[in-house]
Amino acid sequence: MRAYLLRLARWETLLVLLLGGSIWVGASRSSGFLTSFNLSAASSDMMERAIIALPLTLVIVSGEIDISIASTLGLASAVLGTLVLGGVPLGAAIFVTLLVGALCGLLNGLLIARLGLPSLVVTLGTLALYRGLAYVVLGQDSASAFPSWFTSFGFNTIPGTLVPWTALVFAGLAVAVYVLLHHSVLGRRLYAIGNNAEAARFSGVHIARIKIFLFILTATVSALAGVILTARFSSARADNGLGWEIDIVTAVLLGGVSIFGGRGTIFGVVLGLMLIGSLRSGLSLADVTGEIQSIVIGSLLICSVLGTNIAQRVRQRALSRRLTAQLATVGREVEAAGS
Repeated sequence: MRAYLLRLARWETLLVLLLGGSIWVGASRSSGFLTSFNLSAASSDMMERAIIALPLTLVIVSGEIDISIASTLGLASAVLGTLVLGGVPLGAAIFVTLLVGALCGLLNGLLIARLGLPSLVVTLGTLALYRGLAYVVLGQDSASAFPSWFTSFGFNTIPGTLVPWTALVFAGLAVAVYVLLHHSVLGRRLYAIGNNAEAARFSGVHIARIKIFLFILTATVSALAGVILTARFSSARADNGLGWEIDIVTAVLLGGVSIFGGRGTIFGVVLGLMLIGSLRSGLSLADVTGEIQSIVIGSLLICSVLGTNIAQRVRQRALSRRLTAQLATVGREVEAAGS
């Protein structure tokens, strides 16, 4: 019975309840909330943020953070638009764009893992740096000279369904990141680094290499999200993804990933993304202004940090009491056997 209660006390269980509640409120406030068109549109609007949240989960589990993700997306969009305007074939332009993203991640990783600088400070600086570079590359203008098949991929849905094509990209990445985090040696090392970096280092874990890899992966996926967003909007702009850092980080932390590292699941992050998407869609249909939506998301960010730590403490105390009771039972049995 106690084990069953401990499973119910998991953070993911609370997220499922909150998601159900947000869907119920959204459906009661607007008849169009549960329509297939709105669900398709809401999921499409969240796809790029959801894609970036997956590798960011790995970074935060390892005890670091990257808030330059949205600026990397904007820089990738600007680079892609500039290259296409310059006559570079789209396939080659996408490859160069992903390479630029990887270089952005390499810079973050070297400054953090090799020089030992705080990831928050470094990525706060590169947040401004990469966004500024995006404006230098493309300026205030936009580029829209993209082939129809490219924009169709970003905007259209799978034939016969209302599932956006971009959802396939997210699903594939989600499976890959799930396997990497929960069923691989690297995943176990990430949890070890996040829980105790010094102990992991003495165990032979190459922490610097792993962190550099994580930042390169996150920035490359952010660049991929910039390519997808450009396809969906049929336009490359330097301000694409502006302000998305809050939504993405909130989704990861709301999913139960500890800001201090060492704890979290991909399943929880997916639930966090669904909850934010549901809230955004419901608030938009209720004509709630963007400022109020930002207040809601910001409040969720604070509550997610508080809530996950409180839930963890409750679980630890419950497990401690359970272990104490078991030890007491064993002690009585040994004492009875001795007498």
